[in-house]
Amino acid sequence: VFSTDRIIAMSFPSSGKQSFYRNPIKEVARFLDTKHPDHYKVYNLCSEKGYDPKYFHYRVERIFIDDHNVPALQDMLRFTASVREWMSQDEKNIIAIHCKGGKGM
Repeated sequence: VFSTDRIIAMSFPSSGKQSFYRNPIKEVARFLDTKHPDHYKVYNLCSEKGYDPKYFHYRVERIFIDDHNVPALQDMLRFTASVREWMSQDEKNIIAIHCKGGKGM
């Protein structure tokens, strides 16, 4: 996990068997709800798989980037515009961003 005051980079929040070696989705949600209630948005940059956005109160934006690949410029522009808008709404707002393994960011 990489973190600044307003940016958290992590691996894919998982459930089932994958939660043994990736971040358990319920624990990620608990952490964000405890530390940043109503002030976080999750960005899923993993094209390979998704999860139910209800865990994060539907504050999830998905941008489809294949693992170990360069994103399309259009996708990166959409991502940066969304982050800029979210962060400017409130100085308490943070983002939690992940790809599949959490190493490609």
